[in-house]
Amino acid sequence: MAIDERGVNDLIAESDDLHSDAMRATRDSLDELTDTTASNPASRDRDVIDAFAGRRTDLLAGAALAGGMLATGGLLAAVLRLFEGTAFADQSTDVQMLQTAASLENLAVATYGTALGLDFIGGSKANPVVKAFVMKTRAQHKDHADAFNAAAASAGGKKQMNPDPVLLGVVNSAKPTLTTPAAVVGLAIQLEMGAAETYVASTGAASDVSARQVFASVMGVEAQHVAILMAVQALLAGGAPQLIALPPDLAKLPAAAGNIGFPDSFYKTDMARPASEGAVK
Repeated sequence: MAIDERGVNDLIAESDDLHSDAMRATRDSLDELTDTTASNPASRDRDVIDAFAGRRTDLLAGAALAGGMLATGGLLAAVLRLFEGTAFADQSTDVQMLQTAASLENLAVATYGTALGLDFIGGSKANPVVKAFVMKTRAQHKDHADAFNAAAASAGGKKQMNPDPVLLGVVNSAKPTLTTPAAVVGLAIQLEMGAAETYVASTGAASDVSARQVFASVMGVEAQHVAILMAVQALLAGGAPQLIALPPDLAKLPAAAGNIGFPDSFYKTDMARPASEGAVK
C-alpha cells in the first residue's frame, strides 16, 4: 500500500511548527509559575491545599443543587471527574493534575517506542516517512512530559517519571493485537484523545493561571495528533492512502474529508483522566 511521502512530510512539518510554538508558550508560563511560587511560598501551604478541597466541595454541591443536570456532560462534568479518586493532602490539585499529565505523556512515549519496535512501523518493512512521523511524535511527547514535570516542580511538587497506571493496563492488554498499522493507529488515537481531553478539562480546573497556560499550550498539539491520526485511520480503512497530501486533491476526497479529523464542534471531555490518577503518591 503506497503512501504519499510528500503529504506525510508536510504533516510532520506542520506538527513540528505547532509543537515549537507550544513549547515557546510553555517556557514563558513555566518562568511565570516559578516566579509566582518563589515570590509566594505560601502557595504551597496547607491553606491553599484546603482551598482546593473547598473548590471541589463547592463544585459537587453546585451539581447536586442543579439536580445533577450540569454534571451529565460538558466541561463541568469533566472538572468533576478530575476531582474523582483519592486526593493527596500534601500537594495541591494543580500539582496532581500536572503530575497526571506527565504520566500520560510518559505512557505515550513508551507506547510509540513499542510501535517503533514493530517491523511495519519502525523496522525493515516500515515506510520511512511513517517511521519519521512516529519518531517525531514520540519526541514531542517527551518534551511535553518534561514541561509538565517542570511545572509540577515549580509548583512545589515532585516529578512524575512513571506512566499513567490505569491506561498502562489498557496498553499492555492491547499489545498482542498490534499486528497491523490500523491497530497501532487506533491505540494511538485512544491515548492522544485521552490526553487532549484531560488537558481541556485541566485548563478549566487549574487554579494557577500559568499552569492553565501550560495545559492549553500542549493541548493544541495533542489535538493535532488526534486529527492527523483520524485522517490516516480513515484513509487506511478506505484503501486510499494516496489521498494523504497537501494540498489535497479536492475532486477525489470523500465527502467526510472536511470533518473526519475534527468531528465535534467542541472538544469532548468524557475521556479526561482524574486529577490524582497519575499523581505521585
